[in-house]
Amino acid sequence: MEKWILLGMAPVFLALIGLEAWYWRKRRPGMYSAVDTLSNAALALMHQAADAVAWAVVIGVYYAVYQHRLFDLPASAWTIAALFLAQDFFYYWFHRASHRIRWLWASHVTHHSSERLNLSTAFRQSLTYPLSGMWLFWLPLAWLGFEPLHIVSVVAINLGFQFFVHTQAVGRLGWLEHVFNTPSHHRVHHARNAKYIDRNYAGVLIVWDRLFGSFVEEDAAVPCEYGIIGQVHSHNPLRLTFHEWIAMFGDAARARGWRGALAQLFGPPEKALSHGNRATAAEAMRP
Repeated sequence: MEKWILLGMAPVFLALIGLEAWYWRKRRPGMYSAVDTLSNAALALMHQAADAVAWAVVIGVYYAVYQHRLFDLPASAWTIAALFLAQDFFYYWFHRASHRIRWLWASHVTHHSSERLNLSTAFRQSLTYPLSGMWLFWLPLAWLGFEPLHIVSVVAINLGFQFFVHTQAVGRLGWLEHVFNTPSHHRVHHARNAKYIDRNYAGVLIVWDRLFGSFVEEDAAVPCEYGIIGQVHSHNPLRLTFHEWIAMFGDAARARGWRGALAQLFGPPEKALSHGNRATAAEAMRP
């Protein structure tokens, strides 16, 4: 279901990427790079293939949990609205964990590894998200009583919305900035400046960042610098996908004892033994 929703939106995504590339062609010629955009496209195709296989496997787990649901929640405007809100809440915590737990960061780092930010950057995803456990964050929704296929659909809609915030062509959006994730807020999230790093985890609603202390407003005096700490200078989709997994398992093997190994796998990314490819506030501000 998720695959088909996102594939259905693909013509819109591709058309807007083309329009944005044309818009920046003379204004800022370096905004798009053919090799960077092709790398993003390859990563998107790899991610979609892995995601389709993963959902085919784990949807059974969702239905198993659904059999023990707390409530019967028949589909209605109210329950779909509640599902949208709940899923966005869990997405916030998944996204925040993806920056603070190295096992999750090993997948998410791929998305942050481009030194450009444009609409094609939204395609820059990792095929290893199922391995790192992204799907686990939505399981409580099935336990609450939301139908699993509806959960998958709302996840896809949430991810589809996020495509539109990966742009530098849109400025501030007035009152919408107080409620929704916007291009301005998401530029902050992708920046590696010390002021911005590990901020604005929102999917659709920025209210979660405001409530839980992770919100930072874009500051015109501090232009966003994109990419990651310890930049990977490669456009090879396989290297972009697996470089942090390789570094993480290497650090775990070199660590002292099983506690040290677990710390390398599940601790904060800035505690890595190697000079990893991280985007965390502590590492960015370390002398």
